[in-house]
Amino acid sequence: MKKIVVLSGAGISAESGIKTFRDDDGLWQNHRFEELATPEAWASNPQLVLDFYNARRKQLLEYKPNEAHKSLVKLESQYEVQIVTQNVDDLHERAGSKNVLHLHGELRKVRSTKFPELIYELDGWELKLGDQCEKGAQLRPHIVWFGEMVATIEPAIQLVQKADHLVVIGTSLMVYPAAGLINYAPDDCPITLIDPKTSTNYQTRKIRLIKEKASTGVPKFVNELLN
Repeated sequence: MKKIVVLSGAGISAESGIKTFRDDDGLWQNHRFEELATPEAWASNPQLVLDFYNARRKQLLEYKPNEAHKSLVKLESQYEVQIVTQNVDDLHERAGSKNVLHLHGELRKVRSTKFPELIYELDGWELKLGDQCEKGAQLRPHIVWFGEMVATIEPAIQLVQKADHLVVIGTSLMVYPAAGLINYAPDDCPITLIDPKTSTNYQTRKIRLIKEKASTGVPKFVNELLN
């Protein structure tokens, strides 16, 4: 069974209502990222950081997978599909995708500040100061903050290296290390980019551009493969 690796970014989630961090009306409009998404922010004002992620988590529960998420699930009937996502939401999983690797963490999970291997599904949307792991350490959002290592980048590289087809959806390919994943695709691996805003400067690779939003471009692409 051929392997399709999907690299998804903020654009696919935006159509479900989730704001991106880089749009003009994005989540960073009222705060600098240094105030919310860095280890330094957590050290200086953990309550502000918790408030921000609690609000995002509460909103996430109101959002639903869109047609792009649902269409990718259909591919699993004929292909081995692995999704590598830059998004911290769980919309791929809620749509039914079986194999999802998160590069930047997962909003609905929390982990220990002192024992990072202790990761938990959060019951509900609110994480509070005083909430602890079983070893007594404060819990924090299970998010890769600016300045932290992307622990799942090596597994992601290995998946891309084995891809028979690489599909990039809703990402500008400007944020590293995720943006560099495209360079690990095999030389004979077809690459398809689906995004209304994206362009490609990869002169050494033959890349098909589908300049449509995810909710229309992905279903069309999936139907092509399945038919």
